[in-house]
Amino acid sequence: MALYSEKVMDHFRNPRNVGFLEDANGVGEVGNAKCGDIMKMYLKIEDDIVRDVKFETFGCGSAIASSSMATELIKGQPVSEVRKLTNKAVAEALDGLPDYKMHCSVLAEEAIQAALEDYENRTNR
Repeated sequence: MALYSEKVMDHFRNPRNVGFLEDANGVGEVGNAKCGDIMKMYLKIEDDIVRDVKFETFGCGSAIASSSMATELIKGQPVSEVRKLTNKAVAEALDGLPDYKMHCSVLAEEAIQAALEDYENRTNR
């Protein structure tokens, strides 16, 4: 059995929504001191919908794949649904991650939650 699923490898090799979002109105950055991964998520929310999302991740393949998949899962979704995104949902969408790489999906969840919190602070919601 392969260590990583085809979906993990695809999102690592061809990440979606990479980059900086100049007009973001929610930005969240998180890191894991133990492994050194850093994730930054940029959200553009209009009418309570995530209209655009970008990420910048410094880390391993699993961190990049988790960031990429997480952005795909939330793009176009209402904020109320985005709040419900879990690291398990990210890992499942990637057809699984090795146990010792699950922290990467946790970082993706935390980065999105941090960006939502930043959005709420900016918009007094």
